[in-house]
Amino acid sequence: MTQEILSDNDLDLIFREARSFKGWRDVPVSEITIRAMYDLLRWGPTSFNCSPARFKILRSEDAKKKLADCASRGNKNQILTAPFTVIVGMDMKFYDTLPDLFKGYDKARDLYVGNADLTEETALRNSSLQGAYMIIAARALGLDCCPMSGFDGPAVNKAFFEGTDEQVNFICSMGYGNKDSLPARDRRLSFDEACEIL
Repeated sequence: MTQEILSDNDLDLIFREARSFKGWRDVPVSEITIRAMYDLLRWGPTSFNCSPARFKILRSEDAKKKLADCASRGNKNQILTAPFTVIVGMDMKFYDTLPDLFKGYDKARDLYVGNADLTEETALRNSSLQGAYMIIAARALGLDCCPMSGFDGPAVNKAFFEGTDEQVNFICSMGYGNKDSLPARDRRLSFDEACEIL
């Protein structure tokens, strides 16, 4: 039996023709679409199904301005003008949900409690994976994305995560991109430049 694969059009939408937009069309994004995006990304794999990512979805002008105040000068405008920006955070006590999320090993939580290095490594790696799943899910639903790392992390944590066990990983503005705002596309590394088959 042949495994079904996505069409070339689907692959273009998610990868080959997708771009990181810095300019946005003035078209709102419905909450239904935002919820559908999360409902897709949550199925992506993480170690022990730990799912450490936490998502702050900033739609209001006040919330976007608060984030823009923490961002580098080059990133402020795309936060302020995008329909919404997601702060991809990570819960540093993600292990408390392991007894519910991962039934295959009842001592999974014990691996992390008191082990700050393993906890941080796992939270960062797996919330980054979940953020990437978010981008793919968003593109699959017709949204455009602009992931960013130009921001003051401690300022974002103070503004949005103070008093919690969560902290920022990266941010990503989303909406329907304005193609007129795009520069020429930069190349990507070829297979032979980036890969080695052993």
